[in-house]
Amino acid sequence: MISITGTSLSKIDRSSTQYKALQAFHERLKQKDSAIWGPDAQAEASIRLNWIDLPESSRELLPQFDALAAKHRDKSSVILCGMGGSSLGPEVIAQTFSKKLFVLDSTDPDYISHALKTELTKSVVVVSSKSGSTIETSSQRALFEGAIRDAGLNPVDHMVFVTDPGSPLDKHVREGGYAVINADPNVGGRFSVLSPFGLLPAALIGVDVSVLLDNASDTKAAFFADSQMMCDIAYLLTYVSKQYVAYTDQGSGMPGLSDWIEQLVAESTGKNQVGRLPVVAESTQHGLEGDAFTIAFTGSADLVVEGDLASQFIVWEWVTALVGAALAIDPFNQPNVTEAKEQTSALLNEWKGVLPTFTGNTTVGAIEIFGTGSNATDALSQLISQIPPDGYIAVMAYLDRKDDAAITELRAILASKSGRPVTFGWGPRFLHSTGQFHKGGQQNGVFLQITGDVKKDIAIPGQIYGFQTLVAAQALGDGKALASRKYPLLRFNLTNRAMGISELLEAAKAL
Repeated sequence: MISITGTSLSKIDRSSTQYKALQAFHERLKQKDSAIWGPDAQAEASIRLNWIDLPESSRELLPQFDALAAKHRDKSSVILCGMGGSSLGPEVIAQTFSKKLFVLDSTDPDYISHALKTELTKSVVVVSSKSGSTIETSSQRALFEGAIRDAGLNPVDHMVFVTDPGSPLDKHVREGGYAVINADPNVGGRFSVLSPFGLLPAALIGVDVSVLLDNASDTKAAFFADSQMMCDIAYLLTYVSKQYVAYTDQGSGMPGLSDWIEQLVAESTGKNQVGRLPVVAESTQHGLEGDAFTIAFTGSADLVVEGDLASQFIVWEWVTALVGAALAIDPFNQPNVTEAKEQTSALLNEWKGVLPTFTGNTTVGAIEIFGTGSNATDALSQLISQIPPDGYIAVMAYLDRKDDAAITELRAILASKSGRPVTFGWGPRFLHSTGQFHKGGQQNGVFLQITGDVKKDIAIPGQIYGFQTLVAAQALGDGKALASRKYPLLRFNLTNRAMGISELLEAAKAL
């Protein structure tokens, strides 16, 4: 169940027309009224509302989850290939319940190499994709099918698929004899955590998913009976919060919950230049820049939302849908996500499998600077000088989020030095999350890309390019999409990642 506290609750005017409108939206949402978000959104919304039923409807799949968990009980490692909504939910479930799950949501060869070191004889690979056409997931699937065969194993015995019924992926893998669990096609990716996309990986790592569903269902029943808590949270996010909302997991026992909410809120609301940009902060003392509205899951903040993990899932999905209605945007589409995909595809076609050589404007130590500045400190200073008065910095690191994790320290340093909100995203993961907001939300961001030379490329079976070329095309493709909007954009390429990260952190501290 959920409870809310916080200093901001006194700012809620429950007699206002805005609050009464939220109450009306709440009642209509209970009826799955697809007209809540306006006529332009109705067609999309009409096929995206079954997430409301998942706490109950997913129970029908429990026997399939149990059967697959039993089949793979001899496997000590679970590797999840998925992006965005297919990976962020399972990751926070695993971390909350202290279970082992390798989430492969990257195309960086250095990060992928960790997954390939897993003993495949004792591993099960889950491939999660609504359509199967996501370039990252389709490449990862080809990689593991090949690796499992090379190990003298049958991929059918070591791979499980989650996809929509009748999708190209569904048809292909069923023909190949693979185990498949179908998700409800009328649920969008970022609302899918209580569907097989979130629950199958959870079941395979030993989480009792029936308890998750019980908790979500009980909480849903409570706010169906009394709308006040949901309308209170939605009112605060819509009418008290401005652009920036700082979330922290600190002390909550649910590490990764803020990352899951970041995708849900940023990709759902980041349209028509009116969205809410989550800033995932290290603690309640961080993320305050830009007059951010602060949210925590324990302790003190503008808003504290306490409750178990599954209850948090259904509450934030519900609140996001209400905020979308109040802001008059469609929370279920992602119109700008395709831009980076199209630019990536164009570069891969242009390069014909061969990664070109790029030379920075300046190289100092292990940092190549693609942009203006005599050194990294100077380049960062010039980027900061271009932030609009109400703007933010987006750090996008196309690196190894295991070995290169120290780069995350850059977020707090830049926020302190600039006095502006700073978000941090691992590439290409953020393209399925805040990438929508960067292009569709408020047009006041400046962007810092960080790429790195790879230790060893990894081939993609069936393609003329490898992962090194793919991740470069994704970074530069998104850079083109941002540059087309005349956004300030700086790229650092680390010729030696460990050295480059150390030098970059020092350069930022010297601002």
